Amino acid sequence: MQTTATASRSDQTRALGLSTVAFTACFAVWTIFSIIGVAIKGELGLTEAQFGLLVATPILTGSVTRLFLGVWTEKYGGRLVFSAQMLLTALATVLLTLAHSYVMYLIAALGIGLAGGSFIIGVAYVSRWYDAGHQGTALGIFGAGNVGAAVTKFVAPFVMVAYGWHGVAYTWAAGLALIGVLFFLLAKDDPELVERRTKGIAAPSLAEQFAPLKNLQVWRFSLYYFFVFGGFVALALWMPHYLIEVYGVDVKTAGMAAASFSLSASLFRAYGGHLSDRFGARTVMYWTFGFSLIFLFMLSYPPTDYVIQGKEGPIAFSTELDFWPFVIMLFGLGFFMSLGKAAVFKHIPVYYPGHVGAVGGLVGMIGGLGGFVLPIVFGAALDLTGIYTSCFALLAGLVVIMLAWMHLSIRAMERAALGKELGALPTLPELQEVHVPGKTDMPRMLEDWQPENAEFWAERGRRIARRNLWISIPALLLAFSVWMVWSMVVARLPAIGFDFSTSQLFWLAALPGLSGATLRIFYSFMVPIFGGRLWTTLSTASLLVPALGIGYAVQNPDTPYLIFLTLALLCGFGGGNFASSMANIAFFFPKAEKGNALALNAGLGNLGVSVMQFLVPIVITAGVFGAMGGAPQTLTTGGELWMQNAGFVWVPFIVISTVAAWLGMNDIADAKASFREQAIIFSRKHNWLMCVLYTGTFGSFIGYSAGFPLLTKLAFPDINALQYVFLGPLVGALSRAGTGWISDRFGGGRVTFWTFAGMIVATFAVIASLGAGSFGGFFAAFMALFFLTGVGNASTFQMIPAIMGREVPRLMPELEGSALRRQSERESAAIIAFTSAIAAYGAFFIPKAYGSSIAMTGSPVGALWAFLIFYVICLAITWVYYTRRGGLLHDLEHGNRPAAILPKAAQ
Repeated sequence: MQTTATASRSDQTRALGLSTVAFTACFAVWTIFSIIGVAIKGELGLTEAQFGLLVATPILTGSVTRLFLGVWTEKYGGRLVFSAQMLLTALATVLLTLAHSYVMYLIAALGIGLAGGSFIIGVAYVSRWYDAGHQGTALGIFGAGNVGAAVTKFVAPFVMVAYGWHGVAYTWAAGLALIGVLFFLLAKDDPELVERRTKGIAAPSLAEQFAPLKNLQVWRFSLYYFFVFGGFVALALWMPHYLIEVYGVDVKTAGMAAASFSLSASLFRAYGGHLSDRFGARTVMYWTFGFSLIFLFMLSYPPTDYVIQGKEGPIAFSTELDFWPFVIMLFGLGFFMSLGKAAVFKHIPVYYPGHVGAVGGLVGMIGGLGGFVLPIVFGAALDLTGIYTSCFALLAGLVVIMLAWMHLSIRAMERAALGKELGALPTLPELQEVHVPGKTDMPRMLEDWQPENAEFWAERGRRIARRNLWISIPALLLAFSVWMVWSMVVARLPAIGFDFSTSQLFWLAALPGLSGATLRIFYSFMVPIFGGRLWTTLSTASLLVPALGIGYAVQNPDTPYLIFLTLALLCGFGGGNFASSMANIAFFFPKAEKGNALALNAGLGNLGVSVMQFLVPIVITAGVFGAMGGAPQTLTTGGELWMQNAGFVWVPFIVISTVAAWLGMNDIADAKASFREQAIIFSRKHNWLMCVLYTGTFGSFIGYSAGFPLLTKLAFPDINALQYVFLGPLVGALSRAGTGWISDRFGGGRVTFWTFAGMIVATFAVIASLGAGSFGGFFAAFMALFFLTGVGNASTFQMIPAIMGREVPRLMPELEGSALRRQSERESAAIIAFTSAIAAYGAFFIPKAYGSSIAMTGSPVGALWAFLIFYVICLAITWVYYTRRGGLLHDLEHGNRPAAILPKAAQ
């Protein structure tokens, strides 16, 4: 029997050496498109987006397969799995030379991507040969096989010049096949596999291997790797093209310059492993994020001309990063990314020694997906902004998020271990006198809140809860109005002199949905951390930024498109407010009234979309604010519009609502919770299922609201669509506010099931009406869709407290009484907020799907068919998990209802 304790030094060196050579060869093949892709791009005449997809496709396969290859390595051993993977990849590389069309190249690229899965095979294999004190160094040396990307960039350009890109493919395939055969002949089975076979122990099941994936910590490590590895792969693929376009160098110079980055981001990984063993992986991650942020800021600064009005007249100067300083900074960025790669994988065998394959597979998969997603995002950002350095700005923003998350997580662990001691310290020594009990008590804090106590609710609770609800509703209405205001503004921009393409207009309509949905993820957890009163005040006040910005930007046709993109993203503040607003109101009401309260808050808040679409066409026709509002814009037809009023009209109402929230709302002491306490929802299966269902209802409502005006204008150009489009969001909002009682009466699961059935029929009617060219049928079918989305919005949110009321007692049987109630309410509120965040991406994807469908087929019908198929999936999920006999909500909704979660109508 062989174990890590008794494995000889020579066996360890053999395993590490062979694995590193194999991984280097695989990585060289995995990044082959960074060089030969340039030639293929020229042969096929590919656009930037098509080129980005081609070079990113192998990264997709390599990322996804990591999860399964890691599990198979745990089960069958690295010797067998590694050898088979290399031989299959070599075959796919040869088959690439037989492709003759773009689609065939993409299919072949999927096969080549199998090379990227080699990383997790090597990690699982090598880690079994070393103890915890040396795993960081060993895995760092192995990970230095990333240098294969540099090998490709150094050597492949010369091979391609001499023999063409086919010669590169044949050479790389032959080398990989040879190494695969040698690895099988020379490598040994790892000590743990040998021991397991000797004792006759069965390999761990899939459920056992995947068990740690429910931990939020694993996903945090995955995000780190998304940057340090995914960002490295993305930049390795993107840099040759970037350097050729920006600095005008030839392909050989670009390849060698990009190879210097790949070299530094690979070779120093071994040093990163050594540093992680010596100083700790956490310290190395701080170094990585801190220095990466500095380098990315410098790299992201575009060439800029400045003119300053000085005492003696204008002073002009410019800034620009020349070629060699750029290469040096890129080298420095690669160095710290290589340290970070080693540090991330130092964590895994230490925290999860028995699950290196599964955990490492997930982390590696997410990291690899970064290499797939980021080149596409780089291309989209370049198309949108026209600024080449936008790729570095995106990475800088990602690093800020990760650094903040890591630091907050570490602080949370410190507070959990030393909470009382840390809490006793003043924020600053000079504020010592302020930290006196009683002086720092939060105003308007409800220390004793018992909504389920009938006497408390009747005497005091209902009055306070309703006051908070009726302050929350107008604040949320304004948030939706600002969030969706671009859906009306973009339709009139061409008429007032803005020369934007149809694609650019769809991006402006879609980006608020993207940013709003992303902000909702963070807003979901803010109320328990900051308190509902403070957060509602701040989030409502934040709406002033996009409202005022739009008012000023639309007055000048020379305003750059980049400014409009920024304002569209800032409108996402309004979208984020929904998650925190719903989480806040959920804490105030008892279960019997929670469904109706949430329906009123959300439904009347959703009404902001319709109010905006009704009000904006009116206020832009007159100088409502006089001279303060600015001059009107002249239409191409000769008339006048005050387009700035589309933003300015909300400003006084936002100010009033902000003051009302601060003076009239309350915080609930029991609702306070850290992010760590709320993060348990990520391990709840029903959280993710409800994300899908709520995307089908609310995602459809908000996406249709954002895309309906422009879609109607394009499909029926002879009809003044702006006179009618406000009716859709109005119907959807009112149906949500007015049908919450139906779910309380008949059960949210049953109502959701029949809602999706109706949406399938209505979507088919929209498709048929477009085919027949019938505006009446089109409009009626869309009104039905809006109505059904409102009903479904209310019913899905009614389901969540009922689901967690049954699941929390089962999952946490140790909790009783008030502790059980608080946990159920806390998880319900967090899930309500988080599902609203995920569903809000519909505001981005639905308008973008229209635009993509029109660009590809000349019609939006393709997008509508995709929506219909998604509704079928939602219908199936609702039936399988909730409404069928034996489903989670079947007994609850058919009479056998536990009193603790009995809906109001049945009590």
